[in-house]
Amino acid sequence: MSQTRRNFLSTAALAMAGASLTRSARAAAGKPPNFLMIFLDDSGWADFRPFGNPDYQTPNVERLASQGCSFNNFYVPQAICSASRSALMSGCYPGRTRVFGAHPPGGRGLDPKFATMGEVLKARGYRTAVFGKWHLGDQPDTRPPARGFDESCGLMYSNDMWEFHPQNPQNYAKTPLRFWDNGKVTIDRVTKEHQPMLTTWYTRHAVDFIRRNRDNPFLLYVPHSMPHVPIFASRKFKGKSGAGLYGDVMTEIDWSVGEIMKALHRAGLDDNTLVFFSSDNGPWSVYGNHAGKTPFREAKGTGFDGGTRSACIMRYPKRIPAGAISRQAFCSVDMLPTLASLADARLPANPIDGANVWDIIAGKPGATNPHAYYPFSTDRIFEGVMSGDGRWKLHLPHDYRTVTVLGNDGMPGKYITRKIELSLFDMEKDPYETTNVLASHPDVAARLQGYAEQHRREFYAGPEG
Repeated sequence: MSQTRRNFLSTAALAMAGASLTRSARAAAGKPPNFLMIFLDDSGWADFRPFGNPDYQTPNVERLASQGCSFNNFYVPQAICSASRSALMSGCYPGRTRVFGAHPPGGRGLDPKFATMGEVLKARGYRTAVFGKWHLGDQPDTRPPARGFDESCGLMYSNDMWEFHPQNPQNYAKTPLRFWDNGKVTIDRVTKEHQPMLTTWYTRHAVDFIRRNRDNPFLLYVPHSMPHVPIFASRKFKGKSGAGLYGDVMTEIDWSVGEIMKALHRAGLDDNTLVFFSSDNGPWSVYGNHAGKTPFREAKGTGFDGGTRSACIMRYPKRIPAGAISRQAFCSVDMLPTLASLADARLPANPIDGANVWDIIAGKPGATNPHAYYPFSTDRIFEGVMSGDGRWKLHLPHDYRTVTVLGNDGMPGKYITRKIELSLFDMEKDPYETTNVLASHPDVAARLQGYAEQHRREFYAGPEG
């Protein structure tokens, strides 16, 4: 044992007072790190400071950014609910898991042959919980209790899949929107009286879970139902933001972040918890004043950056530089292998597509992305690839939807379908995907076309492709 190690143990022992470690010693005494994952639904890249400048205040998210790193080039592989959440939880691309789009009530979701982050960390001795929107399966063997989560509550799918859907109420009325708590239905029919409480309920469960598990390593996953339409704010926030209902909703989510962070502090877990904050995809812009904002091209349900680039903050004191801003690209599929490495947990037996990107997250000088490329898709359509460093993006020819009329107060506007031809964008010079530079960079285009063909053969060549 080194002299440095002996000195540390001696100091820690004196501070324990014979009972428990101090906050700093607990974090350094070999206990695996805790993981707090806050994942919003349809939040726009510019919905929170410091990424954008919204008309409402977001002090808790700003504080989180000042204590951690803001990642400006964090991506999801598909800008639709179930596909995005599956990628985060499994470390696999939609083309591998066959989880595309957003599954309906009763949907199968993520096949149990693909391990979840909950299962990976639970096998390492972690306590695991998910409080919020699951949307990874609504069958007994694909709901949270069967997928590695010790505790759970929330909705099994999107909060608009109910009898009050603005366009398809008859279909969703066949299956009531239910609220689940630890594998049991506690609200058989979620109504307009329940929806305003979702953010508060998820927050209360998260705070209580932290209080009860301060001495156990844990994974706490909080996938909020908001700001996916229909949006609701509780009485304590409704009308308070000065920026309409959407502002009220985002102010309440910001409050939730603050409450959960305060719970970490009270439990003495600040220094030994990695906090991840992001969104499953970009805003559902067709809903107009009930949707978020993004400076990038298009929005949810497309392969453009308005759909697939999500604001991301990560905080881990003394491990991630405070107040940093990173322009390094990485993807949600990388989170499972990265967290598994930090926890010294075994990777799943099934193949995964993500890679450990801890050096990028920690801001290690000279760190490079281990991926040659990242694919992007919309539903079952493979649309193209981005270079692993995020510099270049190649769109294969495909149709996409674009908003022509914005909706208002919970009613959607209108889309039309357009087509993009084979296009190459220099994302460093043109992050808004406006100028096709295919002709001036044929070597880059050829390289990315090779990756695209490789990906198509591996993931989309079968009968389900």
